[in-house]
Amino acid sequence: MKKFVSSVILSWMLASASGQVENPELKARFVPGSFTDFEVDNLGNMYVLNGDNQLKKLSAAGDSLAVFNDVRRYGKISYIDVTNPLKILLYYGEFGTVVMLDRFLNNINSIDLRKFNFFQVRSIGLAYDNNIWLYDELDGKLKKISDDGSLLLETTDIRQLTDSVPEVDMLTDQGGLVYLYDSLKGVFIFDHYGGFQKSIPLKNWQHFTVIDNAILGWEGSYFFKYTVKTGEQQKQEIPAYCLPAIKMEVRPESIYVLKTDGIHVYKN
Repeated sequence: MKKFVSSVILSWMLASASGQVENPELKARFVPGSFTDFEVDNLGNMYVLNGDNQLKKLSAAGDSLAVFNDVRRYGKISYIDVTNPLKILLYYGEFGTVVMLDRFLNNINSIDLRKFNFFQVRSIGLAYDNNIWLYDELDGKLKKISDDGSLLLETTDIRQLTDSVPEVDMLTDQGGLVYLYDSLKGVFIFDHYGGFQKSIPLKNWQHFTVIDNAILGWEGSYFFKYTVKTGEQQKQEIPAYCLPAIKMEVRPESIYVLKTDGIHVYKN
């Protein structure tokens, strides 16, 4: 993550200083399309979602690799988790259903969470051991379940840590810790056994991401990085040519910016 600070931000600051004009040397590629969301796995593959709820897998070069077309059975995709490219999770919040795909985007399993008495689940995420984390808002607990829906682990009531029920916008398992993000309350961090570690008041961030032990996000016209181990927070202005953005993702080699015309990829 040092590269994120020293390379990307420095390059963007230089571009900003020169009049906020897009520097062609920073542009790696462009994937045109009308997309509503996207994710990038650790191999550089992109998973793009269009307005028809069709999910496509693209190579790092932008070539089409696979398509998931089963768009009517479960409704609208609420969340895509590509932590493990061999086991991709789709979450359909309206129907409380988790769908698991292989690397070719074939449906290999699905879980109707309602059948296991999970009725208020906003966020799910893949666990380090390939089981599934979910946040059950009904009883305010982070829970781990297996592929057959069996409960493996649950935390104490998170509502004991705050003055109201957290509304978890994002959940991710990274670097030996599990992060829950509520944009109004901040970050709640747990270990892999469900033990509460700390809370951090990082509020109003957009598209919260964790890489190693660094929490990344953006708000308005600024990028933020928070290092969990040291508590250090960094803030850098985003070049005007990247805005307005629907979504931005930082990866070790590239910065991905979703706009209305497609995904713009910049070199890191």
